[in-house]
Amino acid sequence: MKARRKRPDGLRGKDGALTQTWQVIAVRAVSHVLILCAVALVLFVTLAPAHAEALRIADVTPLDVPADLAVLRAQPALGATAVPLEPGQQKLTEALLSNYVARQQALRAFDVAAALPQPELNSEVLMGYIARGSFGGSNGALSAIDSFAASSAPSERALNPSVLAAYIESGYQTTGQRLDHANTERGCLAQAIYHEARGESEAGQLAVANVIVNRARSGKFPSTLCGVIYQNANKGRYRCQFTFACDGRDDAPGERRAWARSKDLAQQVYAEFALGENVGAVPGSTLYYHTTAVRPAWANTYNAVAEIGSHIFYSPN
Repeated sequence: MKARRKRPDGLRGKDGALTQTWQVIAVRAVSHVLILCAVALVLFVTLAPAHAEALRIADVTPLDVPADLAVLRAQPALGATAVPLEPGQQKLTEALLSNYVARQQALRAFDVAAALPQPELNSEVLMGYIARGSFGGSNGALSAIDSFAASSAPSERALNPSVLAAYIESGYQTTGQRLDHANTERGCLAQAIYHEARGESEAGQLAVANVIVNRARSGKFPSTLCGVIYQNANKGRYRCQFTFACDGRDDAPGERRAWARSKDLAQQVYAEFALGENVGAVPGSTLYYHTTAVRPAWANTYNAVAEIGSHIFYSPN
């Protein structure tokens, strides 16, 4: 009797022997397809040429560094020698520290905008001002030239060389000059708040600043905040409107926190002044005040409108 030869595993005949099914055939076919796809992808990535996207770079020409600033930058920051020393080799001396501080102060004080040439005012520049407008929706350029064009015939009211010349003659200022003026005005107001009311509450300080703004708007005093604060300060001691401005003492603030408060309040009030808004601490007619420690003779001729902290505020009759 012959012995039956066993078939390999995975094949099964009708008589119980293993046979290859259609599922096994399908799995093998799919595996072969996936392998071929993977090989094709690798070849494509490896052999395909890289496509670089063309980038357009804007044609920008940087401004020239002002000669004064270039010289200042070239100066050594730590002493007379420009040769860098290893950490720990340079001794910190008073002269070295003074040199560093002076150089940093000079760099921070350098006004790049002022060093650059200021553009000449012409019709194109002025039309740019008009197009941009200004704070609060009003237009400073149009307001400035309105007085020159209002009296002209309707056909002459357009922007023309004569109107432009009159506008320049009336006191046209560049943007840099306007910024300097604003900074000066804020500085004067901060000094007045500090010296006149630094010990007062915020409401008391705001009321003092309000009086200064009221005077500048009244037409009876100088039209600038600095002009109001330092009016008659050049006529001798105690002959000015605000004592600190002509008492002969050093006006440099000595209390850091009080000075910081004064500057913050001055910035807020100056913005309201520049935009024509009401400060709102005291009525707009309030032009005078004095401390509760004194009783000047003029107080009887005015109307007291408020008492805030150690100050009494008055309006003319």
